[in-house]
Amino acid sequence: MSSKSDEILSKLNKNIPSEIAQKNKLLPAESKSELQDVDDDYEYSRDTYKRLVDKGQDAIDHMMELALQSDHPRAFEVLGGMLKNVSDMTDKLMALHKNVDTVKSKKEESAPKVSGGTVTNNNVFVGSTTDLQRYIISQQNNQPTIIDNKED
Repeated sequence: MSSKSDEILSKLNKNIPSEIAQKNKLLPAESKSELQDVDDDYEYSRDTYKRLVDKGQDAIDHMMELALQSDHPRAFEVLGGMLKNVSDMTDKLMALHKNVDTVKSKKEESAPKVSGGTVTNNNVFVGSTTDLQRYIISQQNNQPTIIDNKED
């Protein structure tokens, strides 16, 4: 961005309340990292599945009592359906673990690999043209060259 754009954005940040700016999409919303969002969604989904399985097990217990007391075929059919639904939810809970692992591994693979904590996007050679020519020739001859900053 140009310095003029940065200046305008800094003035907007100072003078417009952040709630209004985000609502009108004048400024970028502050967001969590994508991996944090995945973790939050995973925890929410996991808790929801666990609660549904617990409620389903309670409902199965009550339905089993009702089916045994009424001895009606439809009650046993409903009980069988409830058992299938609860087992499907437990399978979905296990699939959730697998899905989160694959999403996290894909996010980590797509993240830039950083060694030493910095990423260099633009390289600039600072030296004389003679030093640059010596360096290029040494690279073509596969000879290591040390460029000295002392004047000859």
